[in-house]
Amino acid sequence: MDTLEKLNIFNKPLELCSNVPLTGFYRDGCCTSSKQDSGEHQICSIVDEAFLKFSTKKGNDLITPNNRFGFPGLIPGDKWCLCTNRWLEALNEGVAPRILIKSTNKLVLNKIDIEILKKFALDIN
Repeated sequence: MDTLEKLNIFNKPLELCSNVPLTGFYRDGCCTSSKQDSGEHQICSIVDEAFLKFSTKKGNDLITPNNRFGFPGLIPGDKWCLCTNRWLEALNEGVAPRILIKSTNKLVLNKIDIEILKKFALDIN
């Protein structure tokens, strides 16, 4: 059985990322993850125009609605569970969006240092 990871990087329960638009690999509003989530949709980001353009350039159009999948399309300011590797690519290109760290899955710590995450966090002091 696939075990769901529902803890944030502080080992506390994941806080809600977004219900509008509804996000998460499991579409539960949280960046819940498991082995089934091969894209590692674990970082709760607040997308901005620079990131949305970057993602589209990389082949993942998050702007255009896709009614077939019930996807409304994102606009700057929307909260969305991003794939860990895509966020890292954006970091390397200087367009990584800010994050809600309490809504970010602890599994990202396998790839990203907590101090880097804290620099992008909007929900900690």
